[in-house]
Amino acid sequence: MATATPARRRARQGSELSGLPAQFADWFAARGWAPHRHQLDMLEAAQQGESALLIAPTGGGKTLAGFLPSLIELAGQEGEFAEGLHTLYISPLKALAVDIQRNLEQPIAEMALPLRAETRTGDTPQSKRQRQRRQPPHLLMTTPESLALLLSYEDAPEIFGSLRCVIVDELHALEDNKRGDLLSLGLSRLSTLAPQCRRVGLSATVAEPDRLARWLSPDGKGGGVRRVTGDPGAAPDIKILETQARLPWSGHMGVHAVKEVYDLLRDAGTAIVFVNTRAQTEIVFQELWRINDDNLRIALHHGSLAVEQRRKVEAAMARGELDAVVATSSLDLGVDWAAVDLVIQVGAPKGSTRLLQRIGRANHQLDQPSRAVLVPANRFEMLECRAALDAVTEGTLDGVAETPGGLDVLAQHLLGIACSAPVDPAALYREVHKAGPYAGLSRRDFDDVFDFVATGGYALGNYEKYRRLRQTPDGLYGIASPTVARDYRMNVGTIVEAPTLKVRMGRGRVLGEVEEHFVNYMTAGDTFAFAGRLLEFIEVRETDVITRPGRGDAPAVPAYMGGRLPLSTHLADRVRATLAEPSRWRSFSGQVREWLDAQLWRSVMPSAEGLLVETFPRGNKQYLVAYCFEGRNAHQTLGMLLTRRMERLGLKPLGFVATDYVLAIWSLETATDMDGLFAEDMLGDDLEAWMAESSMLKRTFRNVAVIAGLIQRRHPGEEKSRRQVTFNSDLIYDVLRSHEPNHILLRATRADAASGLTDIRRLADMLSRVRGRITHRELDRVSPLAVPVLLEIGRESVYGAAIDELLGENAEELVAEAMTGSDVKELPLT
Repeated sequence: MATATPARRRARQGSELSGLPAQFADWFAARGWAPHRHQLDMLEAAQQGESALLIAPTGGGKTLAGFLPSLIELAGQEGEFAEGLHTLYISPLKALAVDIQRNLEQPIAEMALPLRAETRTGDTPQSKRQRQRRQPPHLLMTTPESLALLLSYEDAPEIFGSLRCVIVDELHALEDNKRGDLLSLGLSRLSTLAPQCRRVGLSATVAEPDRLARWLSPDGKGGGVRRVTGDPGAAPDIKILETQARLPWSGHMGVHAVKEVYDLLRDAGTAIVFVNTRAQTEIVFQELWRINDDNLRIALHHGSLAVEQRRKVEAAMARGELDAVVATSSLDLGVDWAAVDLVIQVGAPKGSTRLLQRIGRANHQLDQPSRAVLVPANRFEMLECRAALDAVTEGTLDGVAETPGGLDVLAQHLLGIACSAPVDPAALYREVHKAGPYAGLSRRDFDDVFDFVATGGYALGNYEKYRRLRQTPDGLYGIASPTVARDYRMNVGTIVEAPTLKVRMGRGRVLGEVEEHFVNYMTAGDTFAFAGRLLEFIEVRETDVITRPGRGDAPAVPAYMGGRLPLSTHLADRVRATLAEPSRWRSFSGQVREWLDAQLWRSVMPSAEGLLVETFPRGNKQYLVAYCFEGRNAHQTLGMLLTRRMERLGLKPLGFVATDYVLAIWSLETATDMDGLFAEDMLGDDLEAWMAESSMLKRTFRNVAVIAGLIQRRHPGEEKSRRQVTFNSDLIYDVLRSHEPNHILLRATRADAASGLTDIRRLADMLSRVRGRITHRELDRVSPLAVPVLLEIGRESVYGAAIDELLGENAEELVAEAMTGSDVKELPLT
């Protein structure tokens, strides 16, 4: 045997002292490794039979910490539990499950462990899936959807009866959405089938670890979960690009800095360039490729690409065959690309937690700092990037409002469990109540959901197809026919793709497509710019947006490029605080300082806690600009509600535009009573009336109906077109609104709309906060701080650098107007 090096001897001695079996101590020592403290803490929790939540930065060995106890236990097993499924690993991404399985093969082979580790996803061949049910592997890597599918089979008790551990990776990416709701219900079912099973959660650093513990806990309240925190590692090295080009007043593409980004890529070994939208991914990639004189190996990665293309890019990353990848959030999680030297964020990060997680993709070594460069696309984004950098430096992260589990997801789960075997509603309620997102679920709501699953509810009960459960002689409820189970298994999951709608002129030709959530905000008579013309919105008919030529010279609702991430409340608070304190401006470039100084000369700055509203004339219109900093969704909703109120007051509003930072409304008459205009009562009848008139609830209902199983997208040998799904859901929606307005799915629809597109809670918090703190400045012309939002008016979703160039054409006139009389000289105009 070769003599061990001093480093290997020290590693082995440390491992032996920590209680690792000799076989594992040797494996660590062969690499010169010693286990991290948190890995040993996780091992101790497992040996005590405790569930555990590990929160650690990327590069801290979280995955090994999750699997090490299982590998040790399996290696020492004999007899009863030597066969059967021991550990279930659940990932939000199929690619990550595959990557983990590949990484596990190495220690299993090198220690000659007689174990089988396999993956099971939608891509797994049918023959292998059938064999896995008959002969489960010791370690199975899968996704939330595949788990739900397995739980629906009659042999689920046999498959999971031997389960000792379930590992949920990237828990922070699942906890606050419907996939996480479905998984939490699946975990509760596993606790019934395998009471001895312990739970392990692996997460990046988050603001509220107690929330993750509640989600993970067997009782849904946070009990029985040991919290383990990894060492923080080296502080990240983050810089903000001080562009030598003119920093745009508006626009979101960041094309002005592409040459400087390219220089960073050329000097880095490997890099990921993160952006915020899929359209921006294409644009930045094309601009980089256009100036790629050094033949850098640059690839593209986003969710709209074909799966095969994404897999090729991921494989090339893992093999070290790429110099850079331009990506959206599709690479926030994913395969391990340990050689990343630099992360570049083009556009503001929208949240400190998201920024920290993206930075963690670089340099997966705890003792080495991750390097990142932030590239703001406009002046407001410069403020946001500084706020994000300060937040990461100070270790403060974003919190997300906690929402109860979706009732549509619960309906899907209840049907899936009934597909496995007849169920007792009372026992099932007790089981569901132990899932974290459903810990507050009332028995009445549960019974309503169960009744919908069983009969369709009052309005749909006469239709045989909606009566999916029947009561058995012993009082249990089982599926009405095998077809119910077949349809469930073909449609399991909560991912409903965001569709686009065709824009049609009357009943005539199609002008193009827009994203559906843009149309959701419109009511009949609204105008918008599209395909180089002004259009008036008439209605949404199935999958078409019916329009006619619009009147006027500006759209009431500007084109909205979807897919943008909303500004977090935490960063919004920091941006307001920065603007309110001029001593903090010293770190900004001269361009930004001059802009802010000019605002102080012309008007005032928004306060940290209050609301600044400016009004001024321009052309033949009156403008109202409110500096809310509550994110685009909340501002979009506020704009709709304010214009309705202004219409009643006779102010003749013409339209509005919303950004993440500011809301601007233009009208024929001047608004003066700001306290009355921004009163909280707008969230009552005005909100209800607008949501009823817009297509938002109807479109939200379609997604809810699909998830709840009311409408099946897939049948044997066919898949329904989006037109068919929409037509069916629209009919059912109208029936329920007329005959059963409190139907459980309509309640779920209203909850989704309030927490998603409309961001009602955040808007309500803002209106409450600014009550009595509104500062109104009546100006004779546009202010410097208002220039960026006015440049957004009438923009179209055009591609390429043309977006920022179009803005530049309008900027000079606006900036000159804002700066007239100012002492600030030669302010850049683009």
